[in-house]
Amino acid sequence: MTPAKKIALCLLLLLGFVPAAFSAGALHVLVVQSDNKPLYHTFTKALAESLPATVDLSTRVLAEDFDAQRADLVVTVGVAAADWVADKTSRPMIAAMIPADSYAGLLEKRGSAKKTSAIYLDQPWARQVRFVRAALPERRKIGVLYAAETRVSVQALRAEFARNDRTLVARPLHDPDSLFSDLEDVLAASDVLLAVPDAGVYNGSSIRNILLSSYRRGIPLVGFSQAYVRAGALCAIFSTPEQLAAQTGAAIISFARSGDLPEARYPALYTIDVNREVARTLGISVSSAEFLRLQVDKPSGNSR
Repeated sequence: MTPAKKIALCLLLLLGFVPAAFSAGALHVLVVQSDNKPLYHTFTKALAESLPATVDLSTRVLAEDFDAQRADLVVTVGVAAADWVADKTSRPMIAAMIPADSYAGLLEKRGSAKKTSAIYLDQPWARQVRFVRAALPERRKIGVLYAAETRVSVQALRAEFARNDRTLVARPLHDPDSLFSDLEDVLAASDVLLAVPDAGVYNGSSIRNILLSSYRRGIPLVGFSQAYVRAGALCAIFSTPEQLAAQTGAAIISFARSGDLPEARYPALYTIDVNREVARTLGISVSSAEFLRLQVDKPSGNSR
């Protein structure tokens, strides 16, 4: 049994599934990637390694290559693939690596939760808030900038921070041209900037300047991927493509045995990364990733 298969088996147990044996009946799965980015290739490779040989896996590297060929189950990877495939087939579908707030729109297209599931890219708010609290215990004003048209659940995030004795400073971005003036307003009222997976704000053309703006004010940015930490965020909590693939593999195995899709879920596995150079420059003392994980995992159970 490969390491990926072992992880998938452990996840079956962790998520409440009861595997009789690590096998599945003949199942034809079509994986549709949003594009040919390395992280999507990494996901697909890890997914293939997590599945038993009885699962027949085929791949479309570009979402536009999707066709209505015979498949028992379609797995999309990334938002573009999910949006492209959602209204083009009625076959059961698992949307992997999508933000949780985009799932409602996906259901609107599909019209049925019974044939649609997801493995979210982002962390549940409760986990994210515990991470911010553990990494920056003295900082209590958390800034969030988000695109007005997105489905970011600001009220849920505000309530979660309030339960942890923190204040959320949230501002919607209505006009992309006002990004940096709105960002300055958020930074002026905050002592931490929390990035959320919202491409309307955080994208390849804006992230460098967002990091520079927060850096100049001495305000740490908490990211949602390892790429953010490498670019200059203080720290991040995120799930790797391999971790998300293992959870998707567990969902596929469950579907093969029961014929039912498991409910959409947040990542069960996650990783923490800290940029020590940024911490030193900002004069911030941050605990080790291992200690932060202990703090994040203190509450019992897993958030969905």
